[in-house]
Amino acid sequence: MNADPLWPRYTLSVIGFVLMAILGSLGAAKVAAVPAMRAAAAHARLGVSAYRLIGVAELAAVAGLLLGRWWRFAGISAAIGILVLMAGATAVHLRNRDSAVRFLPAIATATLTIAYLILLGGVTP
Repeated sequence: MNADPLWPRYTLSVIGFVLMAILGSLGAAKVAAVPAMRAAAAHARLGVSAYRLIGVAELAAVAGLLLGRWWRFAGISAAIGILVLMAGATAVHLRNRDSAVRFLPAIATATLTIAYLILLGGVTP
């Protein structure tokens, strides 16, 4: 009987897919510069081109998370990149003196990413 329970592997997959869905949808919207993202860029006092670059980084993180299912280094690199992005997002919200509701998504995404890293470290390949 295998002593390695399956729940960490399944939980890692669920968290990875949730992160891919969040970052994929927001990254694509930023790259496409949809009106809501243009407004968010203006609120953050960033140009649309800078916001598009953030979207490209988010889409790269999605690719890294997807590759991370087979290549652990890609998953770790993507997760570290996500944490850097979320730290930047939190800093921008704090700089703008936004309410906690505005930067809660960044904190929640960072928390999910930390859980992903912890589980990735404990799941055997």
